[in-house]
Amino acid sequence: MNTNFFNQIQQLDFTGVLQLNISKGAESNLIVSVLLNNEQCGDNAKNLIPPLTFNATPQEFDEEFFEQITKPIQTVSGVMVDMEKFLKQMEIVKQQSAMEKEKTEKAKKEKEAKDKKFKDGMAKADELEKEGKFREAWMKVPDITEFPEKADEIRKRKTELSNKFATPSLFGAMEEPQTEPTKVEEVSEDYPIDETDEEE
Repeated sequence: MNTNFFNQIQQLDFTGVLQLNISKGAESNLIVSVLLNNEQCGDNAKNLIPPLTFNATPQEFDEEFFEQITKPIQTVSGVMVDMEKFLKQMEIVKQQSAMEKEKTEKAKKEKEAKDKKFKDGMAKADELEKEGKFREAWMKVPDITEFPEKADEIRKRKTELSNKFATPSLFGAMEEPQTEPTKVEEVSEDYPIDETDEEE
């Protein structure tokens, strides 16, 4: 006896294990259930997909069985493959989300540490300024290259401090203080002129 049953099975487009259950029904009918199972699909929702069940005569099965199951088997196979792809994609999304969260947390911690360093430097400069140590305070003001986003604030603070400890100008240092006239000058101005000396 020659049959092309398995050749037709081979031509079906499906992924997974095709399970056929055949039992005898009333009169001369056969009851055939077809279930496609894909172990690669990790979604338990696949278990909710019901088997295809047919109740027909052997002759009807010979004539229409593959025509009846081809489309549903392809659909079920596609659904389970898509479910697995979806699960894998969701796993990737979760991993990337975790990585992004970690990256964001790291960036946040770095920013907090940087902000703290800046505030600490400015606070130390303020403290030294109050003690009258202007040069040391100027040294404690954070560096512009390290905090370029705060460049204006840093320049302003350094200028304020440098004006307080800057050395006087060359001309200012050479100016002689104004002194009051000496007593000798006062005496010479007030000294009375002797008229007898002039007559001689």
